[in-house]
Amino acid sequence: MSNKPNMPKGTRDFSPIEMARRNYIFDTIKKVYKKYGFQQIETPAMENLSTLIGTGGDESDKLIFKILDSGNYTDKVNWGEILSFENIQANFESEVKIDTSEFTREISSKALHYDLTVPFARYVVM
Repeated sequence: MSNKPNMPKGTRDFSPIEMARRNYIFDTIKKVYKKYGFQQIETPAMENLSTLIGTGGDESDKLIFKILDSGNYTDKVNWGEILSFENIQANFESEVKIDTSEFTREISSKALHYDLTVPFARYVVM
């Protein structure tokens, strides 16, 4: 059984006709903005995780897509703590989930931003 290719939820492709329309709209907006002195900046698609975490509350933190650090990141993880008998036993006895936030901090120091306000604020401060 082969899987039919599909797109990630919340994404879409744009056809050439749709792109022509989008580019026309964006070009029109850019012309008007430039007429009134707008100067364009561009920030990276990813930011340091420490810049993004805690900027918009717990709900916003859930919208962040964390990026694994390059290299052998598993060497940084304290497996003994994560896989301790106490953690495993607590997970089986009650429906308590193992807290992976500490684990995630060990293997991920960058993330994709979910909106443009935080990267812009970081740019202004720098």
